[in-house]
Amino acid sequence: MPSADLRALRRELDSLAAELGFSALGVAHLELAEDEQHLLRWLQAGRHGDMHYMARHGTRRSRPAELRPGTICAISVRLDYWPAAAAPAESVLARHDLGYVSRYALARDYHKIMRNALQDLADRIEMRVGKFGYRVYVDSGPVLEKALARNAGLGWIGKHTNLIARDAGSWFFLGEIYTDLPLPIDPAVAAHCGSCEACMPACPTGAITAPYELDARRCISYLTIELQGAIPIEFRPLLGNRIYGCDDCQLVCPWNKFAQAAAHPDLRTVRHGLDAAALADLFLWTTEEFESRLRGSAIRRIGHERWLRNIAVALGNGPTAGEAGRRARTALEHRRESASPLLREHIEWALATLEQRAQLAGSSNN
Repeated sequence: MPSADLRALRRELDSLAAELGFSALGVAHLELAEDEQHLLRWLQAGRHGDMHYMARHGTRRSRPAELRPGTICAISVRLDYWPAAAAPAESVLARHDLGYVSRYALARDYHKIMRNALQDLADRIEMRVGKFGYRVYVDSGPVLEKALARNAGLGWIGKHTNLIARDAGSWFFLGEIYTDLPLPIDPAVAAHCGSCEACMPACPTGAITAPYELDARRCISYLTIELQGAIPIEFRPLLGNRIYGCDDCQLVCPWNKFAQAAAHPDLRTVRHGLDAAALADLFLWTTEEFESRLRGSAIRRIGHERWLRNIAVALGNGPTAGEAGRRARTALEHRRESASPLLREHIEWALATLEQRAQLAGSSNN
């Protein structure tokens, strides 16, 4: 295509993206050498924990043309997900009888929503330019999505390692189209974290070990979503009532005062009251209830056993007295005998922790 036509197409992409619900679009160059070195150091230090897939693909994660031959640039998009209708995150975290679910997982699973919209975008491009080489990614391949979004001018990578945009904070999803179209590259934007380090002390488990450094093995999102085995005992009290993911580093970020509420109808709706659900109620869901209620949710992929594992820890961290304490013990004891070895170990820990904390509370009152 002539350069003038490519420039015209690039200008049109913004309006096409907006029509499809994306909040921003940029075109990224593929220079990721520094990011590759950062990734390799991270992997060598073992900070990826059990996420062996992070190392499995070698340099294809940081060299897009090795993943999809012919790729010369990446179209990167943002999709806002802040659930404005959900119960305030801070109030849920303060209620230890409630379960906290990361805000991104309260609505329908974003993967299908974004993939369909990106495919629609690719189809519309094809209608204008004819057949072209491309591949759509939404967490579906080894892609350095935050680095590419930074290269595309959609924001900068903050000290908590999430992408931040001046006009949207960080409550958004990212998706990409790798393509062989030689589109004009968008300029990167300057970083604006400055001297702010609010995200670092806000992390309950100290997973942000230094600015721009994250040890996934300590991250609550990793512990409650990616980790398949037992949650290390030293981290269990630090999880509080977080049963799926964690948002603490984003909740304290000053730039999120500019966060945009989700516009897509499937991302605006909180499902099954998960924004402020009682832990004891969630712990009593049967496998069938888990599967049916969470069909179409990102949570479903961790399976019922890990869901219960996470809730058991939260119950152990919850109230020891009153109706909430009684319901926690009843729920835990109800599942103890029929639980798998993994779940039973967490139930026993939770019951013992509740007892120890109740005794300490009684001693301090005497």
